[in-house]
Amino acid sequence: MSSTTLYQRPSITVSDFRCSAVPGDKPFAEQHRCHSISYVRKGSFGYRSRGRAHELVAGSVLVGFPGTEFICTHDHVCGDECLSFFLKPELVEAAGERSEAWQIGAAPPLPELMVLGELAQAAADGSSDIGLDEVGHLLANRLVEVVSGKARQPAKVTARDRRRAVESALWIDAHSDRPIELEDAAAQAGVSPFHFLRLFSSVLGVTPHQYLVRSRLRHAARLLADDDKAVTDIAYDVGFGDLSNFTRTFHRAAGVSPLKFRQASRGMRKIFQERLGLN
Repeated sequence: MSSTTLYQRPSITVSDFRCSAVPGDKPFAEQHRCHSISYVRKGSFGYRSRGRAHELVAGSVLVGFPGTEFICTHDHVCGDECLSFFLKPELVEAAGERSEAWQIGAAPPLPELMVLGELAQAAADGSSDIGLDEVGHLLANRLVEVVSGKARQPAKVTARDRRRAVESALWIDAHSDRPIELEDAAAQAGVSPFHFLRLFSSVLGVTPHQYLVRSRLRHAARLLADDDKAVTDIAYDVGFGDLSNFTRTFHRAAGVSPLKFRQASRGMRKIFQERLGLN
């Protein structure tokens, strides 16, 4: 088993797990240390816990409960790959701590969970501008809703919430060249990360991380059009951690590379015309 930590904050850790076990390997007992949600993106394995047996395949979700002993087996296929979210109690409580939801052991491939699992994988791969921590909050909330059969009531957005969301957006935009996590923005707003995610998204129509990325793209577009700085310098100046991530994200948004965007902004309109299929 190999694991790679993709994201780590006080309330949530996200890891990539890859198991190479084969049929015939001797299983061993393990114990869940905290609440967790593991999305199976590839392969299959058996999960034995609390006298129940589950067979998980791609799209299934393994749900960990603190202190629960379990055994994983590979009687049918070789190995599996999972994207796992390890959650602190305060996040679980914010999502709705219904103990029955967190003690089911595993959930079959359910569309309500699979779509979020794939969104999480896209975020992990860098092909989505939603944050891994944001998907973790959404996944925890959706799991409780699906298992309990009780959907959370839509958040009532007050005038104070609207002002708080707008002020937070202005703060994010003003500091977008720095690393900003969901917990940072929530602390600045004076609310819990889960509540902040809900109110920000409800008021502005995008998640905080999406707004952060788009603020960086907006600042980058202005610099590309008005400044002669190197593209690499612009990428770092606006807050992107590396050039490849900036280039990929900018191309996805603009339809052209940062360099071609700069050329188009300097009079080479043919670039955009070709992109749009115009003569």
